[in-house]
Amino acid sequence: MRTNARRRLYTTTGIAALAAALAFTAACGSGGSSEGSGYTGAVGPVDLSDNCPSTIVVQTDWNPEAEHGHLYQLLGPDPKINAGNKRVVGPLFDRGQYTGVDIEIRAGGPAIGNQSVTSQMYADPAITLGYVDTDQAIQNSASNPTTAVMAPLDISPQIIMWDPATYPQVKQIADLKPTKARVLYFEGSTYMSYLTGAGILSADQVDGSYDGSPANFVADQGRSAQQGYASSEPQLYQEEVEGWKKPIAYQLVHDVGFPTYKSAMAIRSGELEKNAACLQQLVPVLQRGAVDYLADPGTANTVILDAAQQYNTGWVYTQRNADFAVRTMRDRKLVGNGPNGTIGDFDTTRVQRVIDVTTPIFAKQGTPVADGLTPDAVSTNRFIDTSLGLPS
Repeated sequence: MRTNARRRLYTTTGIAALAAALAFTAACGSGGSSEGSGYTGAVGPVDLSDNCPSTIVVQTDWNPEAEHGHLYQLLGPDPKINAGNKRVVGPLFDRGQYTGVDIEIRAGGPAIGNQSVTSQMYADPAITLGYVDTDQAIQNSASNPTTAVMAPLDISPQIIMWDPATYPQVKQIADLKPTKARVLYFEGSTYMSYLTGAGILSADQVDGSYDGSPANFVADQGRSAQQGYASSEPQLYQEEVEGWKKPIAYQLVHDVGFPTYKSAMAIRSGELEKNAACLQQLVPVLQRGAVDYLADPGTANTVILDAAQQYNTGWVYTQRNADFAVRTMRDRKLVGNGPNGTIGDFDTTRVQRVIDVTTPIFAKQGTPVADGLTPDAVSTNRFIDTSLGLPS
């Protein structure tokens, strides 16, 4: 089973809560739609009700967090948090006006037993769109194909981090290789197979035992490096991780030749055509949500923080971490227009690069990609409004 190798940091006291959440998921699953929002206001200029499901269900890849803010930005008045099923439902609004349908945002990670979003999408036909990384889409292209229609993150926040005091000579990931420092990561992460296969890191220095806890990194007192996310760990480790509380240094995995689109919004490939009319209207709404969230994230973040607390999976998310994530997404252009002034679209050269890099990795792992796989099978700009972008 391929898991969602997201971050992440659990408190020691949260392990019991996490176990309880996993047990709940195993017993009940997360299929089926919540009750509707009940909203009956007037529909604005964008009316999705004729072409889209009455509830657009989005399966995310982790607990609620700022990286999902573009979705929470679309929630209208009085969204309902279902702590038991770990989902939020509300009327779907586009720039302050009702679109005639609801949006349901489902948590991933522990909420779905740490299964992949792709497997969840194929198990539950109620899911309209799911967060699927480009490399995951490539890996599942033969068995459970998905096609991404919008990229909320232009650059993946995935990093390798290290202690700059222990390794002052290390300026980039490749500099860790001669130090022979242990590099902690989630077992099964495709990017690590790339890093070792390309010789950027040595296979005998990487350690797949990372479990989301800072314990090993802290206990090693800076001798180990570790995976993380640029939008989270730098703040957490400097301000919140007990036993550390000092800066870390890092490099984005994107910057060493692995330009996957993280958490791209994807549909089951076989359902793209029958949902084309919906996507033609919906995708620009998603683009506007991304633009508006970065401009004013306050309301969406209030819902994100409330939901994360109510879900009680043992994972702690703070206002400081959410604020840091927004600043980092802006400053590092993790959310950005790319080279063409458009938000949410895909660079086919990048997608082809990920296909080229991962195809031999997946063949070696026994999950060969679909024959003749092309970038437009994995992602499409067909529904993107090229006039929408972040202000320059």
